[in-house]
Amino acid sequence: MGDYHPWIVELYDSDNPGGADHEYFGALAHRIGARWILDLGCGTGLLTRSLAVDGRRVVGIDPSAAMIAFAASRDEGQRVEWINGDSTAVPAERFDLVIMSGNVAQHISDPDWQGTLLDVRAALRTNGVLVFESRNPSARAWETWSQPEATTRMTEHGPLEEWADVDDLGEGRIHVRFSNRFVDTDEVLVEDETFVFRSRETLEAQLTAAGFTVTEVWGSWSRRAFVGTEPLIIIEAQAV
Repeated sequence: MGDYHPWIVELYDSDNPGGADHEYFGALAHRIGARWILDLGCGTGLLTRSLAVDGRRVVGIDPSAAMIAFAASRDEGQRVEWINGDSTAVPAERFDLVIMSGNVAQHISDPDWQGTLLDVRAALRTNGVLVFESRNPSARAWETWSQPEATTRMTEHGPLEEWADVDDLGEGRIHVRFSNRFVDTDEVLVEDETFVFRSRETLEAQLTAAGFTVTEVWGSWSRRAFVGTEPLIIIEAQAV
C-alpha cells in the first residue's frame, strides 16, 4: 500500500484523540522514571509530543513519511526526534521505555512481529520496559467493522463518504479495505490493512522468546487485571 493521503493524515488526530490511553502511558513513564523514550509506530505524534517534557529524550518512528512530516510540523514537534522507518531504524541507544500504542502490534504480521520484538529488546536497557496493547481475539471486534453502506461526515475539505469491507483470512488475520470519497473532488482513497489478532498466551510466549519477562497484563487503561473477556490486552514487559 502507498502512503496516506495528506487529507487523511490531517483527520487522524481528531479521529483518534488522546484519552485514558495517553494518561496511562504518561503515568507509566513517570512511574518508572523514564528519561529516554521510544514511540514506535508513532503516527502523527500526538502521544509522542506529550511525553517530551521535563528534559526527556523522545524518539518517534513511523513507516509513513506523510505521518512523520505532519508530526514534525505540529506545535512542539521540535522537541522530538522523528524518524521515517520501522524497528530496524531504531537508534543504537539504550531506551528506558518503548511504547507501541494504537494497536500498532496488530499491524505487524508474523514473522516481522518477532523481528520487531528482537529489535526493541536490543534498543532497551536491561530492565527497560516495553508496553503495548492489542485487541483481544475473544472479543471478535472485527465483526463490527464491516460498513458496506457509505456514511457521510463534514470535514474541512468538504463532505467525506466512508465505507469498509472486512474479510476473515483465518489464523487470526483480518483484512479490511477502508474506502474514503471526498465528494467535492470525487477522489476515492482506498487503504488496505491486515490486522493480526493474537491471544494473551501467544503474545507472552513471543515476548519470552525475544528476551522479555511479562510483568503486567491489564484489561483496561485504569490498570484493571486482564481476566480474558476484556476488549483489550495491555502488556507491560521488562527486558531481561
